Amino acid sequence: MARFDRYMLSQLMVLFGFFALVLVSIYWINRAVKLFDRLIGDGQTAMVFAEFTALTLPSVIRVVLPIAGFAATLYVTNRLSTESELTVMQSTGFSPWRLARPVLYFGLIVGVMVAMLANVLVPASLKQLQLRETEISQNVTARLLTEGTFLHPTDGVTFYIREIAPDGRMNDVFLSDRRDPSESVTHTAASAYLIRTETGPALVMIDGLTQRLSRPALQLNTTHFADLSYSISGLISTEDRTSAQLRHFNTFEMLTTPVHIQLRTGVNTGVFAEELHTRFTQPLFALAAVLLGFASLLSGGFSRFGVWRQIVIALILLILIKALESLVTEPVLSNPSLWPLLYLPALLGLAIAIALLARSAGQLPSLSAWRRRKAVLS
Repeated sequence: MARFDRYMLSQLMVLFGFFALVLVSIYWINRAVKLFDRLIGDGQTAMVFAEFTALTLPSVIRVVLPIAGFAATLYVTNRLSTESELTVMQSTGFSPWRLARPVLYFGLIVGVMVAMLANVLVPASLKQLQLRETEISQNVTARLLTEGTFLHPTDGVTFYIREIAPDGRMNDVFLSDRRDPSESVTHTAASAYLIRTETGPALVMIDGLTQRLSRPALQLNTTHFADLSYSISGLISTEDRTSAQLRHFNTFEMLTTPVHIQLRTGVNTGVFAEELHTRFTQPLFALAAVLLGFASLLSGGFSRFGVWRQIVIALILLILIKALESLVTEPVLSNPSLWPLLYLPALLGLAIAIALLARSAGQLPSLSAWRRRKAVLS
């Protein structure tokens, strides 16, 4: 690899790492806040939160990498243009195609990273995340046996334990059930035990008081009890989270056993084709975004006022390509034979980048040159 290629590629990789870190942090904070409230509210530990966060990161990184590559290309190209480094290289005989070579290497690196994420790491992380969610939803101890904290295992239910003794006895228990709009029930007990019955887990409360508030009459009835059994099976999520989902299968499995996967997941051929081919178009889009950013800025040439107009044009082109991705998805879902449409946005981005490079190399006439020629002929 030539010295210029190594120099520009190193600049691109450094800025790519910076932008990827910033964007991943922004996405992660937005997701982590919701995840933290849900897990800690259910009595989970910080280690579970860290595990869930790690399992959600591949999906976030897959979305962020093409944007980070595009931003890094714009920044580096703008800086090299502002400092006249690109102008100097062109004066030594470097054509736009030659200048684009390290950018192509960079785009291929980003594309390979996105391909690994989309085809292997993201499906594996989502599958493991589903398994861990199922384990936690069925873990009664983790969800209820947390002392000194008001827990909300489900909507309308509040549970509190002051202390858990070494023998498993729960001291000073509070349970409020407000799921019935016509009646609110509150149980307090000096102690309680968690047992398993034929119908599911139950909470046996000792020496307590039950208060029932009827609505809308607002009539309060109280009952003292020596012991009371309260079924908590309704507080434990029984939702089947183990059902197979299409996004949990890696691409090799989808290519080798498509019929089997469709039978397991229950998806139609359109959804299957869209998911499969989208995993191949994402690396192409990453490459197209990088080349499009470089070609757009290079097409403006050198200017003391910078290349801000070209930056805006590059952003608009990228937005239009992403919008086109959304437009071509719906036809494929309805008609799987139209799957080649999914590759159209990425290929269009590559075609625009090639056209801009050809224009910069003088192989295609620019709009201003066409206007001058028209003026001369007229």
